[in-house]
Amino acid sequence: MEEKSKRGSHNPLPLAASPLPGGAVRLQKLIAGTGLASRRKSEALILAGRVTVNGKVVTELGTKVDPGRDHVKVDGKHLSAAQPFVYLLLHKPKHVMSTLDDPGGRTTVKDYLRGVSVRVFPVGRLDFDSEGLMLLTNNGDLAQALLHPRYHVPKTYLIKVKGVLSDEEIKKLEQGVRLEDGMTSPAMVKKIRKVEANSWLEITIREGRKHQVKRMLEAVGHPVIKLTRVRMGPLSLGSLEPGEFRFLTDREANALRELVEQRVAAIEQGADPMVRQKRPVRREGWARPGKAKKYPAKKVQVA
Repeated sequence: MEEKSKRGSHNPLPLAASPLPGGAVRLQKLIAGTGLASRRKSEALILAGRVTVNGKVVTELGTKVDPGRDHVKVDGKHLSAAQPFVYLLLHKPKHVMSTLDDPGGRTTVKDYLRGVSVRVFPVGRLDFDSEGLMLLTNNGDLAQALLHPRYHVPKTYLIKVKGVLSDEEIKKLEQGVRLEDGMTSPAMVKKIRKVEANSWLEITIREGRKHQVKRMLEAVGHPVIKLTRVRMGPLSLGSLEPGEFRFLTDREANALRELVEQRVAAIEQGADPMVRQKRPVRREGWARPGKAKKYPAKKVQVA
C-alpha cells in the first residue's frame, strides 16, 4: 500500500531496513513477526478493526504491506521493529499447561520463562499430566512447518506403561493401530526396561493427533502411567530437569531450519518428505537409554 502521509520526525522508522523480496508481506505475518501476538491473534486483531495501515483501518486478511514504506499501527500504537528469532528448549513439568495463559489460573509454561524478554510461543503441546521437551520460538513460519502433519517431524517419547508388551503388541504399534479417527502411521518402538509389573518403552511417531501415544498404547491394552517427550526432530531434552530451559545452540537452530527446508523441498518436488529411519534391531532383553548431553540451563522456581 502507498504511504499517504508525509514522513516527519514524529513518524517511526520503517519496520524493515529494506523491503522483503517482492516488496510486500501479509499484514498478519508482519504483526506476528514483531512478537506482539501469534499469527492467529494477529488475524483476530485485523478482523476486529484494531489495525491501521497509513492511517486507514484494514480488516481484510491477506492484505499486503511493504515493511520498508508503510506504517502500521495496532490500537493506535506503531509496531516495533521485528525482533530477531529466538529458540528456547524447556523441560515442561507435569501439571503445567502448555499454553502461555490459562483461564483457570493454572501454572503455564510462561511462568518458567522469567528473564526472557522476547515474546515466544510454544510449538505444539503436551498434556497437562505429561512432561518433557517443548520448543518455544517467535519464528511463526518455522513453528507452522514443524506442526504441519505432512512434514512428518518425528517426536520421541519415553513412557511407562502398565504391564509388559509382547512382541506381537509391539509389532502392531510398529505397523500402525486403528483408532477412532483412523489408522496411525507406523511407529518405532524400543523396549527400555522392566519395573516390577510395569515397563518402560521408547516410541517415535510422526503424527500429532490429540493424546495419540496414550490412545495407541490403550489400543493394545497397556495404559500409559507416565509420559515424557525426549526428542523432537534434531532436538533432544538431554539433562534438562523439569522447569529448566535453555537457548538452542547455533547448530541446533540451523539443524531445525534445515529439517524444515528439506521437508518443504520434498513436498514441492512431489516426494515423500519423511526420512525413514532404520528399524531398531530386536534384541533379547531390554535396551539401555543413551547418556544425555549437558547444556547450561536456567531453572525457575514457581510457587
